[in-house]
Amino acid sequence: MNSSYRTDPAPEHPARGQLLDPRDPDISPPPRLGATHEPGISTRTVVQAGPRKDSWSGPTPGARTNGHASAPNSDALREVAGTLPPRHAVVTTPRKELPTNPEIDLARAARAVSDLLDALRVDRNGEGLADTPCRVARGYAELLTPEPFEATTFANDEGYDELVVARSIPFSSLCEHHLLPFTGVAHVGYVPAARLLGLSKLARVVAHFSHRLQVQERLTTQVARWLEEILRPKGVGVILEAEHACMSLRGVRTAGSVTLTSALAGLVRDDQRTRAEFFSVVGCRP
Repeated sequence: MNSSYRTDPAPEHPARGQLLDPRDPDISPPPRLGATHEPGISTRTVVQAGPRKDSWSGPTPGARTNGHASAPNSDALREVAGTLPPRHAVVTTPRKELPTNPEIDLARAARAVSDLLDALRVDRNGEGLADTPCRVARGYAELLTPEPFEATTFANDEGYDELVVARSIPFSSLCEHHLLPFTGVAHVGYVPAARLLGLSKLARVVAHFSHRLQVQERLTTQVARWLEEILRPKGVGVILEAEHACMSLRGVRTAGSVTLTSALAGLVRDDQRTRAEFFSVVGCRP
């Protein structure tokens, strides 16, 4: 299988600066690695992963509430919690908003969705379509907002030098050509050098780069480059398998077709035994 990018052979790992440039601003490197960073690379700390403290919002202004309170935990809401709503009524429940880019203009996006539906001759007078523009705007805002996180690494005191692989990490992203989703799984691995990465960060970095307009080839390479920049490992391997709605729902309409991309570096690319082991572990043929 051809990898998504090439690196020059090296006995340990690709040369410094060969992969990631520039660093993604939403991911903070581990403070303990600050001394080894290249000049000009930011080492700011961002919000760490953990339980969110986002505020809850009530119903959309103008939506039907059927007597329910507009905010959770109020006396009025508790009083009606055990009663059935009127038949055919629309019940509005509290919604937890996920973090979105504060620079996104949701009102403008909703107006654009309304214009799009009108241009497509969609009748928006029905009850089900009344809030569709707002819902679509919020949905795209969520899909296009990467969640920042802090890279957590640990000293490789035991000298572990075998593959570390996280298989079948689910992800979804938006094709930048058609604004349609592509979904699948990512297999991410590396051969450690001086540092080990917190296992959850293998999934977090996939999700981070997925939350933006993408093509699968670039997404694969970005994950591999990030691992190279943060860990300086002996080798990196990233494989993505995904089904694209722009192929399955339109055009050739090849439902079930899966696109596979890979990005390899260091030992995972240059050492045949390590390369074969990586593909065997993730269940793909090299």
